[in-house]
Amino acid sequence: MKKTTPSSLTLAVLFALAGCAAPGGAPVDDKVDNNHRRLLTLDAHLDTPVHFGRAGWDFGGRHDPAVEVAQVDLGRMREGSLDGGFFAIFTDQGPLTPEGYAAARAHALARSQLIDTTLARHADRIGVATTAAEARRLDAAGKLVAFKSIENSYPLGDGAAAMATLADFQRQGVRLVGIVHSKNNQFADSSTDKPAWNGLSPLGRDWVREMNRLGMVIDASHASDATVDQMLALSASPLLLSHSNSRTSFDHPRNIDDARIRKIAAGGGAICASTIYLSELKMGPLRAALFDRLEHIGTLAPLDQAALSRDWLALDLVEPLWQTSFEQYIASLKHLIAVAGIDHVCMGADFDGGGGLAGLDNVAQLPRITERLKADGMSDADLAKLWSGNLLRVLEAAEKGGSL
Repeated sequence: MKKTTPSSLTLAVLFALAGCAAPGGAPVDDKVDNNHRRLLTLDAHLDTPVHFGRAGWDFGGRHDPAVEVAQVDLGRMREGSLDGGFFAIFTDQGPLTPEGYAAARAHALARSQLIDTTLARHADRIGVATTAAEARRLDAAGKLVAFKSIENSYPLGDGAAAMATLADFQRQGVRLVGIVHSKNNQFADSSTDKPAWNGLSPLGRDWVREMNRLGMVIDASHASDATVDQMLALSASPLLLSHSNSRTSFDHPRNIDDARIRKIAAGGGAICASTIYLSELKMGPLRAALFDRLEHIGTLAPLDQAALSRDWLALDLVEPLWQTSFEQYIASLKHLIAVAGIDHVCMGADFDGGGGLAGLDNVAQLPRITERLKADGMSDADLAKLWSGNLLRVLEAAEKGGSL
């Protein structure tokens, strides 16, 4: 994304408008909130590690969403009863060259280590899980749960070395891996790029087989239709879409059509409902510049971090990234359930990666979802499937497929 600099006058106006706004979020009924808290709740895609390296920022705190751009921290996970999820090692797509692979691998390894060191500082409150059984044990012990995932396999590199690097990340605790992001890479075509491989590359086919061997979950979010089809045909384990929606709810290639949703469900997989791409993406020059700064927020001084948060939240007031209402989100979630079945839908909001919408803009507001679904008659058993049961079942299926 090309970096541009918003004018100071524009940001001053936006900040003035921000000062007039009250924090969003309708109160949640205590009884329904208690129902939510009894569930094991997991999110399949948390981009929060982008904030882990920030000077002066504490993952263990409870940051005020009125002044802080981060959407997830331990304080608000407790407040919204998000018991855990998959913390993503994201790497932006770069050139398919030895130099590009080397830089990407160094970035991903550093991010993996940063996740480990951050979680270790809060080991009394959140534990690391590598299996579904470990997640349930941590929850039973009153601890939050942290899995590790990779978004974009680009850092794995090329050739045989790519499979060795994948196995290395598996040893580091990664259990969910997305094959591609917004641009094609050496493994596959992206849903938002022109086809280069018409699905999987030869190396991508090796990647699928190695993912199965290692007992890791294949994440098909961001993959092209042809890539999804070929992974469905090749994989011995179910596929997961960690943060996607149906094209019926919003017609965008980043979402997936209902026919493929049914095929993923028939294969035992699941689609995790997201807050993104349920409306047009508002990515003007101001937002693009802020996204560029956000991707590097860990390199900024605390005062510059605070300025970035102010500018982002001020822009949200006049030009939100998504024009999606909470009711639209609920309708999209219900559509997924109607198409895939309640045994094949999970949750993946894409918090800290561009996700969130009015009334659901940080994890403290997650009980609203349970409140709304309970009001519509969803049973506790089905809520348990939606919030974690289906996700853990897909993980267990991958574990059984592994030969290590």
